[in-house]
Amino acid sequence: MNNQINQIRTSTLFNRLLKSSNLEQFMKDNAYYMQLMSFSEYITELCKKQGQVPEHIIKRGNIERSYGHQLFKGTRKPSRDTVLQLAFGFDAGVETAQELLKHARMSSLYPRVKRDAAIIYCLHNHFTIVEVQSILYEMKLILIGRGELK
Repeated sequence: MNNQINQIRTSTLFNRLLKSSNLEQFMKDNAYYMQLMSFSEYITELCKKQGQVPEHIIKRGNIERSYGHQLFKGTRKPSRDTVLQLAFGFDAGVETAQELLKHARMSSLYPRVKRDAAIIYCLHNHFTIVEVQSILYEMKLILIGRGELK
């Protein structure tokens, strides 16, 4: 599952784009490398890879059950916070959480943002969602699932 489609480095693709004199031709020439699995496909595949069932991931991520199953089916699109909840449901490390965000077409965690830094720390140390929420609360940062940063 390790992005078998993306067989060239992102930096190589980025450089090709910057050197291209024709965007349309660039898109045609590199279409194969620009494919990204849908979010629902990605989380379903990750679940299989870990030998998990969606129900356990949803529960550990503290996501409402029917909404969580809709995410796995692809009938609903997650918010950034919901993707983070799933990351904790998967007991993901930082790299896997960033992959989840990428497949959801969301911005990655950024350590210069205090809330993101706290979340990165918690992912790295494999905290539960309850522990994360406690840390965010103690630091007076917005809890996951309580609204995006303004």
